[in-house]
Amino acid sequence: MTNAVEFKNESGLEFVDISSEEWREYSFPGGETVRILDPLQLYVSDNGHRIFDSAGVSHYVPFGWVHLCWRSKDGSAHFVK
Repeated sequence: MTNAVEFKNESGLEFVDISSEEWREYSFPGGETVRILDPLQLYVSDNGHRIFDSAGVSHYVPFGWVHLCWRSKDGSAHFVK
């Protein structure tokens, strides 16, 4: 899949290109899983992973949580902090 939405990063964080992945899946001790289809950009911190996908959805998979995701408004940054 191609990059359907231009990635806008105003967070100051340095994301890496993971567009070679078809999907990315996180498994948690309680049996929960989070699968992200067609991920494009990734930032890894001590607190969790930030992922941007080709549908324009921003995901945050923090350590200890299961999943948090959002879609930014047209023209807005996908990550700001």
